[in-house]
Amino acid sequence: MLVARLKSHLIPRTSACQYGFMPQRSTEDSLYTLMQRINKKLGEKRIITLISLDIEGAFDSAWWPAIRVRLAEENCPVGLRQMMDSYLKDRSVTVRYAGEQHGLETSKGCVQGSIAGPILWNLLLDPLLKSLQARGDYCQAFADDVALVVDGSTAMEIEAKANSALEHAREWGVRNKLKFAPHKTNAMLITRKLKYDTPRLCMGGINIGMVKEIKMLGVVIDNKLTFNEHVSNVCKKAVGIHKQLSRAAKASWGLHPEVIKTIYVATVEPIVLYAASVWAPAATKISVQKQLAAVQRGIAQKLCKAYRTVSLNSALILAGILPLDLRVREAASLYEAKRGVPQPGLGDWEVERMAPAAEMPHPAEREELKLISLVDQNDVNNHSNYEVRIYTDGSKIGGGVGASLSIWRGEAEIKARKLALPKFCTVYQAELLAICVATREVKNSKANTFGIYSDSMAALQTIQNYSCLHPLAVEARDNIRTISHQGKIIALHWIKAHAGLEGNERADELAKGAAADSKRKRDYDQCPVSFVKRNIRMATLDKWNWRYTTGETASITKLFFPDAVAAYGTVRKIEFTSPVTQLMTGHGGFSEYLHRLKCKENPSCICEPGRPESIPHLIAECPQFSIQRHDTENKIGEEIKVENISKIMQNKYIRDTFLEYCKKIVKIVINRNK
Repeated sequence: MLVARLKSHLIPRTSACQYGFMPQRSTEDSLYTLMQRINKKLGEKRIITLISLDIEGAFDSAWWPAIRVRLAEENCPVGLRQMMDSYLKDRSVTVRYAGEQHGLETSKGCVQGSIAGPILWNLLLDPLLKSLQARGDYCQAFADDVALVVDGSTAMEIEAKANSALEHAREWGVRNKLKFAPHKTNAMLITRKLKYDTPRLCMGGINIGMVKEIKMLGVVIDNKLTFNEHVSNVCKKAVGIHKQLSRAAKASWGLHPEVIKTIYVATVEPIVLYAASVWAPAATKISVQKQLAAVQRGIAQKLCKAYRTVSLNSALILAGILPLDLRVREAASLYEAKRGVPQPGLGDWEVERMAPAAEMPHPAEREELKLISLVDQNDVNNHSNYEVRIYTDGSKIGGGVGASLSIWRGEAEIKARKLALPKFCTVYQAELLAICVATREVKNSKANTFGIYSDSMAALQTIQNYSCLHPLAVEARDNIRTISHQGKIIALHWIKAHAGLEGNERADELAKGAAADSKRKRDYDQCPVSFVKRNIRMATLDKWNWRYTTGETASITKLFFPDAVAAYGTVRKIEFTSPVTQLMTGHGGFSEYLHRLKCKENPSCICEPGRPESIPHLIAECPQFSIQRHDTENKIGEEIKVENISKIMQNKYIRDTFLEYCKKIVKIVINRNK
């Protein structure tokens, strides 16, 4: 409770340069903003010096008298300040060792294990960030990690600016009993100029060394902005996971592919994709793509139970995963879209963004919103003693999205409203919009008691939960608070959908009508993140498809899946065992493959000398399986020819029958060549 009130008072006043322990901010936000600043100054042909400051024992050295002064400076309510005085009063540190005990009173340090530590540290550091900004210096902080970016036309200009800023930071530290460590402070010069001097930096009379790379918040930034070292580091971590997987998953035994995929999605991808928006341009380089491919190939082979000789393209298609370099660029595009950067394919549409957490009401002003669940008509009748009842609903049908309100007084409907949304919006948005508009109606009504009924539990719980910052939910809560201040009574109800409830059925009919009417003016037109994700994923699949179809590898896999986009949805419906993978890659117990690896003298099939025993020959031509082939053709109604294989694989009604025929052939051949 105390921390919630401290945050409500302090966060709106905290410097925008602080990214640590702040709502709706992350390490990626800090790194992305930093790189945007550096790239902008590089575009202006400036010389840039990036300085990473280090505070010795930052959280353990937070001085309590300074915290008390800061609370007073920020005009914190007296009650809060007295609570904090009590919280920090009479604290001691006790050490017990070898039967002896020694205690010492303490007056510094964010209390160990305390959730108040982060907000108190931000409060203490805030004056330094604001004073550096006021001086014209660019700085950023993530908790106690402070970065300075100094730019200039010459080394002397940078030297003067940077040394002045460093001295200012040191003096602030002395006043607040915090010590900056010059020997741990790093500086790095970034420029595109061929001829330049290196500035000489010092802090407290101690020289600061220049380095070629700095690790900030888990990302290694080098002075050429190649990010080669960062890519190398994340690849090493991912390879470590792959080596552990290798012990427990082989082509014919071990972990189930679904388990491996869960490990891949939950560990490998997050390691590689961390802060993708910062280093995504590096993913276009061939050298980086090769490093990422080396990591991914082994894991993809484990996923589809393929041999180690199977190409990356084949393994990725059968595993149903995308190349890591494309995933990096996809993650970067999604991050930028959420920040409001225009994306191709969205046109003029704006991406839906959450409301600012700093503008949320004080915890004491957050009224508890009760939610009543009604399952049948009797429950509705028992909870319908309101002057006005409003039934809401949302619908997505026939490519359109609509929402509606059906307003009742007594047994009669007195008003009906249809609300239209663009076709890319979701039903969830439609349900939220309907409830939000219902609260507007209540706010402007002259009646005194109101009941709002919706069949969307998700939308109602979003409105009920103050930590959910969806713009429609925030507006609905603001309206409900205003309604309460007007002296009116409002209650939220969940009702069961399609249960024959008159008001709900009427609202459903109106919502479907609104969805079908494409000429109506849009009442809400923000793009949901799910639509943006889908757009970006389709663009990624197109790039992957071009790379797959123009590649020289995966010739056998292309017989089954000539198109990567179609394959992406199909492979999820196929259970990949070792025989199925050998069938779709051509890498297995077949004479042609075994001869290539010098495991067999002759690549020929037993049906005819000089005829290679390959997958196309075995499935579509080999006379020893003509009876099985004829029977299968009768069952599926398609002739089994090489050019028909992809067509058969796309048909979900005959695919399984065809695969059973193929698996029987593969097992016979593998056993024969064992």
